[in-house]
Amino acid sequence: MDATQTAGQPVAKPDPFAESRAALDELRAALDAAGIALPSLGLDAAATIGPTVLVDLGRCNPATARRLAAVIRREPAS
Repeated sequence: MDATQTAGQPVAKPDPFAESRAALDELRAALDAAGIALPSLGLDAAATIGPTVLVDLGRCNPATARRLAAVIRREPAS
């Protein structure tokens, strides 16, 4: 029996895009709730670590970077 079968039944292989897409959607929702937009936020299908597709945070302007830092530190926005 190989890793794709259990007691004769096929086992679904994890979909790396689905996992990464779910993480991306969760991050985007949290950023939206905090009033932060990262315009380049997306998946980087060319950059993988093993079976994982990386989430690309992209680029942002200095004001957005500071707002993101404040949210991570849980400080009030200035």
